[in-house]
Amino acid sequence: MEYHDPAPVLMVAEVTSASTADNDRNRKVHGFARAGIPVCLLIDREAGTATLCTEPAGEDYAGKVAHKLSETVPLPEPLGFDLDTSEFRPRKA
Repeated sequence: MEYHDPAPVLMVAEVTSASTADNDRNRKVHGFARAGIPVCLLIDREAGTATLCTEPAGEDYAGKVAHKLSETVPLPEPLGFDLDTSEFRPRKA
């Protein structure tokens, strides 16, 4: 498998799917933290949340703030803008 230098990456966004939600919430987020990616946004349609992960620290992110889908998520610098999540719809059970 070929890997690329993650240094230029400021943020990743992951949208869960029903079939891979556990992997999306855990393994992928931990991998992004290990790579030192400063910001990870997890759009979890099953849970109806947008979780902003910041401050990568080893295997996880030290900062995690969950917002309800439909709320505005303030993205930290160097991104520095508010993300409107109202277009993301929670998955119907």
